[in-house]
Order: sequence, then structure tokens, then C-alpha cells
Amino acid sequence: MKLSMPRFDHAQVLVVGDVMLDRYWHGGTSRISPEAPVPVVKVEQVEDRPGGAANVALNIAALGAGVSLSGLVGRDEAADALVETMAAANVHSELHSVDTQPTITKLRVMSRHQQLLRMDFEETFSPEDAQVLVQKSQQLLGSVGALILSDYAKGALADPVLLIAAAKKAGVPVLVDPKGADFSRYRGATLLTPNLHEFEAVVGPCANEKELVSKGEQLMADYDLTALLITRGEHGMTLLRPGVPELHLPARAREVFDVTGAGDTVISVLAASLAAGEALPQAVALANLGASIVVAKLGTAVISTPELRRAIQAEQGSERGVLSLEQLQVALEDARAHGERVVFTNGCFDILHPGHAGYLEQARELGDRLVVAVNGDDSISRLKGPGRPINPVDSRMALLSKLESVDWVISFDDDTPAHLLEVLKPDILAKGGDYNKENVVGWELVEGYGGKVEVLTLFDSFSTTSIVEKVLEKNR
Repeated sequence: MKLSMPRFDHAQVLVVGDVMLDRYWHGGTSRISPEAPVPVVKVEQVEDRPGGAANVALNIAALGAGVSLSGLVGRDEAADALVETMAAANVHSELHSVDTQPTITKLRVMSRHQQLLRMDFEETFSPEDAQVLVQKSQQLLGSVGALILSDYAKGALADPVLLIAAAKKAGVPVLVDPKGADFSRYRGATLLTPNLHEFEAVVGPCANEKELVSKGEQLMADYDLTALLITRGEHGMTLLRPGVPELHLPARAREVFDVTGAGDTVISVLAASLAAGEALPQAVALANLGASIVVAKLGTAVISTPELRRAIQAEQGSERGVLSLEQLQVALEDARAHGERVVFTNGCFDILHPGHAGYLEQARELGDRLVVAVNGDDSISRLKGPGRPINPVDSRMALLSKLESVDWVISFDDDTPAHLLEVLKPDILAKGGDYNKENVVGWELVEGYGGKVEVLTLFDSFSTTSIVEKVLEKNR
């Protein structure tokens, strides 16, 4: 299945559900309390993280999509902290405040990365409050491309059927992260995303793949579902649709550190992808990649656009090679988002020889990524004279892209790469040959924005000109 990066900046998603605040008190423990056999924690840091439906919205915002959050909170400091955090992440909050109940808060006391105690501050919200939330959320459906119902059984989605019906009438797909054993509450939804444990709690144990598919098809028929996505941990995901063969995607994660929040990531990438115009199978495949990224992180985490784009490139085998200027700009944005240093070098590379290979290896060792800019055919003709280049630019670039030391190759038609340097702003400009720094084209530009210029070893015994002359001499 071919994947590409969705235009998340064109997507708008509405998240409705149980909003929570995950609060962490961090501190050291050096003694046992004289009052009881418990450790004494000296609190040194307080950390607040959005949880529940708020974490789903945060995931969507991290992808660069527009997102609105609708939920129930109390009139308290925890609600203020949530609103402030969501605003800082570019999430538009439409939260309904309830006077008589607290914002759902999970307080964890941590010491040396270990959880010593968790305290929950919560009361189930009333059906009347849930009804107000539904009415407020319906008003937002006209401007979104997907609706997520994030249900944690805390009362915000006491009766989601009206909201599902309103979304369907507006032509908005409804994705549900379900809770509990009564999936009839989500009748008419576009897609449910239960994990295997939640699925089997409703349909009963599945002894094999055939039984899982059969029970899933019956569930879709019973509750008028357009699709069902069962997340199965290390066994990947299975997408079921009526009348269509099942789609099974294997787990992509090489290392799993923490599955916390993986379900939030899956439904977030799914909804943002659908809202950006992706078909459901492609959206599921993207969500599967997103899950593989987030489970390799510790704690509830989000994935960024550069992380997902890099995973897509790796999946398609296109994380290296010949790129256009626009593609290279995106690749460098991703590299810098991962803290990688970019090295740039340029040349004709008319006949690739050991001297070239040696200096490209030196250049690559200066940083994490190497960009090689290659003179176009007309540029070489102007610089080297009639009869050059020996090899056309496409062939030269293809050969360079096969070298282990080279990440990306791009061509330029000017006599110098000054324009590329101005646009790409590499961390290091490297040049191989008999140069002083001041003779390297673009050195002032690079040092002007804080980059470095490096002159590399000259390989005296190799040059394209000398190779051409030897060939001509033998043919005389």
C-alpha cells in the first residue's frame, strides 16, 4: 500500500468526550514517615498533562491539523490549567463548566520515575450536563471533516446516539474510541476502534482469525457500523468493512517501551487523515505507523509531523535519494526536528572516482546527513567547455545516491550553488580539493547565518580531467 503524508494543515477535527487532567508530583524520598510506614516525598516539581479526550486533541494538534475540543469540566484550578495548556498547543477548547463537580484529575506521586500513589478526583457527570455538551457540539459540526468520540465512561458521552446522527446528517465521519460492554450506544458510527480485550468483552473470546472476522462482521451488522478497527497490540490491527475482505496490518514497532496513549494516537491519526481526504485503508496504515512511534516513547506522548513523515519515508524506502528542492526542504525540516546536523557539498561528479568517494565519506562524518548538489549539464558545459559532461546529470545523480555516505542528491543549473545554500542553510558547507576557505563559493553566506565551512582532504591521484585525458590518449 502506497502511503504519502496527508495535508493535515487542510484538516479540521472535533473531539468530544471525557476531558481529564493528568497531574504529576515529582520529588525525592529519603526517609520513612514517623507517622506511618510510608515514604515521605519532598515535592520538587509539578507537571500537568492533558488526558482523556484532551490528549486526543493534543495528538491531532501535534500533527498540524486544526482541532476543537468539547467536554465537561468543573469551575476550578484544574480546568484553568487544562484550558491554558490546550491553548498553548493550538487547540480550540469549547468546554462546558459544571458548578457542582470537579474537573476529572488523576494525581500521581512520583519518585525516581516510580509511581508511589495515584489519587483520582472525579464524579460522574449528570445526563443533563451531557445533553448540554451534545447541543454545544452539534453547533461545531458544520466546520469539521471528522468527529471523534473519546469515551472513558465518565458521563460526558452518556447518550452519544444524537450526536452520531447529527454528524451523519452533516456528512461528517464519526470515529469512536469505545468504553464498556454496550456498543449499542454507538449505533450508526462510521468506525469503532476497540482493542482486542474490549472487542472480546462484547462479542466473546475469539479462538482464531476466522472467528474474529465473523464476530466483527456480526457486530457491524447489529449496530449499523461502516467499519471496525480492532487494535491487537503486538499482533497489529485488523480493519473490517461489510462486503470487503479484511485488512490486517502487522505491528511496526521494533521496541515497545510504553503503550500508554497508543489508542489516542491511533484514533487521532485516523481522524486527521480522513479529514485531510485520505481513504480509510491509507488512514489505518498511517495510524499503525503512528502507533509504532508512540509506543517507543515513555509515558503518554504525541507524535509530530516530522516523526510521521520520516516513518512514511522509511516505509516507502524514500528516506534517501534524488529529491527536488521542495522535497529536500521538507527532508531537512524533518532532520532538524530530530536534532540532526546537515552537511552540504557540491561538484560536477562527471566521472565518479575513488577521490570523490573518499571526500564524500569525510563530509558525511562531519554531521548526521549529507546533501550533495550536482551541477546540471548546461552548467558543466559552461564551466568545463565543449564535450563535457561525459555523463548526463540524471546518471550522475543516480550513481551518487547509491553511495552509503550520501543521503540526498539535488541538481542545480547555475554556475554556483549559492542559491541552494541561501534556501537550505546547511549547518556545514564542505568542499574537497585545493581550496582556502575564502575560495569556497558561499562561505560568507554560510558563516553569516552561523554555519561552518570545512575544506577536506585533496586526493591528488584522482580527477575527472586526468581520467578523460588518459582515455583520449589511449584512443589516439
